[in-house]
Amino acid sequence: MLRWLGKRAYREEKMLKVNEYFDGNVKSIGFEQKGDKATVGVMEAGEYLFNTAAPERMTVIKGALTIQLADEDEWHTYHQGESFDVAGHSSFKLEVKVATAYLCEFLD
Repeated sequence: MLRWLGKRAYREEKMLKVNEYFDGNVKSIGFEQKGDKATVGVMEAGEYLFNTAAPERMTVIKGALTIQLADEDEWHTYHQGESFDVAGHSSFKLEVKVATAYLCEFLD
């Protein structure tokens, strides 16, 4: 989209991308800032399996996420303000008991 500012014009980049997964039970808004990509979203209660293309850091904003990384047998629970990293080209399982808000930062 092109916007006009007096005699100058600039191109407005599409800043936000809306994502929806698992029949609408997981929704996020993706954005990029100075080459760094991230999403902020909410997961409804449920069980989910996510695959990763690049390394990710997940931070719980509100609620809790119980996760099992692809190469681990144990489950770990993360609460508000806590983070965990997931390797690229991997997967992780999530158990969400209450609606939970999160930040996902793509580390590549």
